[in-house]
Amino acid sequence: MAILLSLLSLALVVAILWDSFEAMIFPRRITRRIRPARFFYRVTWTLWRLVARRISPGRRREAFLSIFGPLSMLALFATWIALLIFGFAALHWSLATPLQAPDDRSDFGTYLYLSGSTFFTLGYGDVAPVQSLGRFLAVLESGLGLGFIAMIIGYLPTLFQAFSRRETTIALLDARAGSPPSALELLTRLGQARQLDAVGPFLAEWERWAAELLESHLSFPVLSYYRSQHDNQSWLAALTAILDACALLLAGIKGKHAYQAQLTFAMARHTAVDLALVFKTPPLAPDPHRLPAERCQFVRKTLRDAGLDLAEDGAAIKHLAELRAMYEPFINALAHFLLFTLPPILPERATVDNWQTTAWARRAPGIGKLALPPEGDEHFD
Repeated sequence: MAILLSLLSLALVVAILWDSFEAMIFPRRITRRIRPARFFYRVTWTLWRLVARRISPGRRREAFLSIFGPLSMLALFATWIALLIFGFAALHWSLATPLQAPDDRSDFGTYLYLSGSTFFTLGYGDVAPVQSLGRFLAVLESGLGLGFIAMIIGYLPTLFQAFSRRETTIALLDARAGSPPSALELLTRLGQARQLDAVGPFLAEWERWAAELLESHLSFPVLSYYRSQHDNQSWLAALTAILDACALLLAGIKGKHAYQAQLTFAMARHTAVDLALVFKTPPLAPDPHRLPAERCQFVRKTLRDAGLDLAEDGAAIKHLAELRAMYEPFINALAHFLLFTLPPILPERATVDNWQTTAWARRAPGIGKLALPPEGDEHFD
């Protein structure tokens, strides 16, 4: 039994060290199903979602959901540390490490205290091993403790830098595509401003953003749980708006930017599909339909009125449906899992951009004076 317990304790320590290495240092997507970090997030996020669903959709729910990302990261670190301390304590206990301790006590609680004080290098000296094996384990644990805490400290700036880069580009979308972002609003504003030549550089920037999103969220999946500053913005809403815009450009709008639209569409879809694989969310068709057939003609009329040159109706509508089928089930599955709201292709009503709002009032669309926000408006920040 002592040998079996020693092996189990050693296996626990190795498993936690390897899991933390994969989560914080190893820059590749891990496909293995059995992982302590994956189990931790599956359990905690399931419970958090259950509570969030009992809160009415709106600002209060978003505030509750925004806590999960940072809090879960700290809780994961604490869980790793607690399991490492427990594993070393169990290893000492199974080996019956001789101790210099008050009253010569050597129960599991004493070994747990030894392990904790050693891991955090407290150096009290009231409990200490007196033989070579015990001293070796104490030195090993103290070294691992220092390295583990240093790794955590070094991990945090990397994580928050990736989050900041993601959110900076999302904030730039506000004045260009509305709040929440809409593909129709984006293309209409470009057309009305006679800035269609800016489509190529704009899509190139978002192609790079999608690539950075894919790399950072595959390396650090916890970033997917981090919510944006505004309730009507999110990384998934931005990705969806860009995919919608590329689909409209490729399917029905004539111009010289089709190649860049194809490149951006490919990168953004790659991001959506790979993140759906990370979270094990099978494709899920949107319900209700994001753009019913009867609304397609209105979308085309709006784009034509904005000065865009459109392709023939029948082929364009069919091509648009084919393109949307390539990404909508994946982004909808992610939205369902992460409790995000997908932005519409065609906004149901006029909205006010976030840059037009203040803490006291907001500028109504097309009006030169400030208007008080409606009570309970979830888009008011």
